[in-house]
Amino acid sequence: MNARGEQTRSLWMKVDVYPDAPKFSGKMSCNTVIIGSGIAGLSVAHELASIGERVIVIDRGSIAGGMTSRTTAHLAPICDDGLSALINLRGEETARLFQESQEAAVARIEENVAELKIDCNFRRLDAFLFPAMGLDPKEARDQRREEFNAARKLGAPVELVTGVPLKGFEKAPVLRYPNQATFHPLRYLRGLVSAIRVRGGLIFADSPVVAFEELPDGVRISTENGGVIEAAAAVVATNSPINDRFQLHTKMSPYRTYAMAFTLPRGDLPDALFWDTGDPYHYVRMNPGPGSVDYLIAGGADHKSGEADDGDIRFEAVEAWIRQLVPALGKEVARWSGQVLDTIDYCAFIGPNPGSKSVYVVTGDSGQGMTHGALSGLLLKDLISGQENRWATVYEPSRKTPSGVINYVRENVSAVKNLAAYLLPGELKSLDALAPGQGGILRNGLSKIAACRDTAGKLQLHSAVCTHSGCEVAWNSTEQCWDCSCHGSHFAPDGTVLNGPAVDPLRPVDASAGEIDALTRAR
Repeated sequence: MNARGEQTRSLWMKVDVYPDAPKFSGKMSCNTVIIGSGIAGLSVAHELASIGERVIVIDRGSIAGGMTSRTTAHLAPICDDGLSALINLRGEETARLFQESQEAAVARIEENVAELKIDCNFRRLDAFLFPAMGLDPKEARDQRREEFNAARKLGAPVELVTGVPLKGFEKAPVLRYPNQATFHPLRYLRGLVSAIRVRGGLIFADSPVVAFEELPDGVRISTENGGVIEAAAAVVATNSPINDRFQLHTKMSPYRTYAMAFTLPRGDLPDALFWDTGDPYHYVRMNPGPGSVDYLIAGGADHKSGEADDGDIRFEAVEAWIRQLVPALGKEVARWSGQVLDTIDYCAFIGPNPGSKSVYVVTGDSGQGMTHGALSGLLLKDLISGQENRWATVYEPSRKTPSGVINYVRENVSAVKNLAAYLLPGELKSLDALAPGQGGILRNGLSKIAACRDTAGKLQLHSAVCTHSGCEVAWNSTEQCWDCSCHGSHFAPDGTVLNGPAVDPLRPVDASAGEIDALTRAR
C-alpha cells in the first residue's frame, strides 16, 4: 500500500498508470534501481533508460499511487515561497540557477508530451499572483513590487498588471507570469511508463523495500517477500527518503495541504493558474471536464502533518474562500489532501545522499513536486552517468544554508514537542467511545497505544511510536490513517506503512481491548 490507500480520492485517481504491474520476487540486477514511482522516480527512470541504462523501478504500492497522485499539478517555475525570499536566503546567483532549472523541467515535460504523444492536457498558460484577502492595499502593492523586482533580477518573465477575474480582485495589484503550464499528472506518467518499458525498464508494484545496504561497488535492496535487487546505483524517490534517518529529515518538515474540485461552466474563468500571497496561501487552476463543463481546483489551508485533525473544517474554509471569489461555482466533485515536504531554504534535495557514493535521493518538494520531479530526471541522469550539471549545487543534499538557521530551528520544534508529548497523558480515557472511523492515543502504563476503529468497525491497537525515529503518531480522521509530525510517515489503521520514511509497520499491541480498558479504569 501507499498514499493511494488513504481515504480521499483526487480528481486524477480515475487513471491507473500501470494496473498490471507485477510484484517483485526473486533476485535481479541492473544499472540503477529506483525506489518510488511518482513523478520523480519515473522521470529518473525515463531519462536513464533513454541513454541505455538498465533500470528497475519498485514501489510499495500501486504505480504513481504516492503523493504524486495527490498533487494539483501546477507547473510553475516560480519559487513557491517567493523569489525575493529565495534570493535573501541563497543569493542571486543560486536563485537564478533555481529559476533556470525549474523552467527547464517544464520544458522537458513539454518535450516528452510531444515526443511520446502523451494525451495529458498539457498546455502553456498564464499564472497570476494576487493579494491575500483582507491585505492592506499599500502592503499588497509593496509585495507586488518586491516580487516583480526579484523576478526581473533573475530573468523570470513577469508583468505588472491590474486585476484578476475573481470577485473583489478586479482592480487588485497583480503579477502576471506568462508561459507557465499545467497537465493531468497521472496521464503523463502513464505515458512515461510505456516509454520506460519499451526501452527495457522493469517496473514493480506492491513490493515494499524493507532493507537497504550500500556495498563497496553498489547497493543491495531487499523487499518484503524476500526479493533482492543489486545495482550499481540507487535512487530513493519516496517523498520522504527511507534510507536516511536524520541528516536530511532535520532540514525539512511535512505539511498537509487540502484540495477540492468543483464544476464550472466552460469559459466562466480563464484557463490560468492563480495563487494568493496568504500564509498558507491558496491556489487555483482549471482542468477540462465533460461537455460544456470544466473543473476548477482550489486548495490551501495547510498545516504541519500530524498537528491537526480538522480536515472537514479546512475543506469548508477552502470552499468558502473559492465560492466567494467565483460565485458561479458548481457542485463539488472531489476533495483530497496531500503531503508536501518544505525545506529550510525552499529548494529540494536532489543528488548524492550525504556520505554515499552510489545512493541518490530526491526529496523536499517544497510545494513544487511536479517541477522538482521532472528536474530530478535531468539532474540525476547527468550525475549517475558521470556528467557535470550546472544545477547540482542548488540541490546538493549535503548543503548547509547558514541563512536558513531560523527556518531550521522553527521546523524542528515539532519533533522536540512530539517527543516530549510522549510523557503526557493520552487523549483517550477508554476504548468504549471509539466509533468507526475514529482514533486516538491511549496511555497504558509507561507506553502509549494508537487505538482506532476502522470504517468496518474493527478495533485496531498498535504502539503509538513511529517506527522511523520514535516520534508519536496522531490520528487523521480525514484520511483514516496515522500521521507522524516529525518526518511525514503515514500508517494505515492496521499499522501498514502508507508513506515513508518509515519502513516497518506500527507494532501491534499484545493486550486485548478488555485488558487495556481494565487497566485504564483501574488508574
